[in-house]
Amino acid sequence: MIKPFEKPIYVTRPFLPPFDGFCEELKEIWESQWLTNNGPILRRFSDLLSRFFDTDNICLFNNGTLALQIALQGMEISGEVITTPFSFVATTHALLWNKIRPVFVDIEPDYYTLDPEKVESAITPLTSAILAVHVYGHPCQINSLSDIAKKHNLKLIYDSAHAFGVKIGNRSIADFGDLNLFSLHATKLYHSLEGGMLIFKQTRLKNTFNYLKNFGFKNELEVVMVGTNAKMNEIQALMGIQVLRYLEEIIQRRSKLSEVYRRRLVEIPGIRLVPAMSADIMYNYAYMPIEVDEREFRLSRDALYEKLKHWNIFGRRYFYPLICDYACYRSISVENPLTVARRAADRILTLPIYDSLQISDVERICEVIRLIHLGENAR
Repeated sequence: MIKPFEKPIYVTRPFLPPFDGFCEELKEIWESQWLTNNGPILRRFSDLLSRFFDTDNICLFNNGTLALQIALQGMEISGEVITTPFSFVATTHALLWNKIRPVFVDIEPDYYTLDPEKVESAITPLTSAILAVHVYGHPCQINSLSDIAKKHNLKLIYDSAHAFGVKIGNRSIADFGDLNLFSLHATKLYHSLEGGMLIFKQTRLKNTFNYLKNFGFKNELEVVMVGTNAKMNEIQALMGIQVLRYLEEIIQRRSKLSEVYRRRLVEIPGIRLVPAMSADIMYNYAYMPIEVDEREFRLSRDALYEKLKHWNIFGRRYFYPLICDYACYRSISVENPLTVARRAADRILTLPIYDSLQISDVERICEVIRLIHLGENAR
């Protein structure tokens, strides 16, 4: 008889490199006493990422939210930006912080990314950009969005917070669009404790972003912009360097866990899985979302979410509610009915997936979901 887990199984846990190795490399920081302000470890980290993404157009930040805020300001985005209501609130917060009006449109039902048809129909003379999200690391419909952006002379910005390591046809996800934001937060499969990164097409933006993240300083005496403090520090950079060494291993491990989930969950009525992606996409297995069909599963998503807690399993209703339904966004009119996004927000549950999770744990989680479907309670 299956019993609840002795210790909580959370939706994610951060990967940590070997403790002794991290402490050994910390000695350089202690010896130099250089903690922040573009130190040697940060410069080393930036060089590593430049080689990883094959571009020098990289800028690092202390977190992803400030990175996106600065990106919008540095690119002089204004007016209206078409975006998704199905994302983490930081995506839209960055727009409001820059006094940009978000225009929410619906998503497509398979991978929960922006629906290009809805994007094009929402364009007005005030539209300056499209801010799309690679939700759960699933690539957006990049060709369609690119065509729309070119046709209407709009900037195409991708929130790639979930998509580190994803490739399309052997090209990094960062190769598409005018700019990509990556979150390096501890909850992501690749992280630097906290952190953010911008990768962009226009080389001239690098100086602008560097000024804006460092109070606007051009040199010791000149302040050329009204900037803020969004610099990544040396310890963050060191974590990023060390975790990067294990990235391939982390993704492979998550791939195996995902395979078990998909094999077991497909047998349970009322559990819908994301369709298999095309062969040219190298996915990073950042999340394990499922949709719960209340009629077939015989319980709602919320009921499953609560019952899993009795087994010490903690999923996440990610993303719920929709951004446009938060109190701070209710004053913004939404003309699109957002039918698909509302359906997804009401049905999706992300299940635990992280590198230290055991295959036997995933098997057990799936069995618990099956037992809940059959009406059995925690023993």
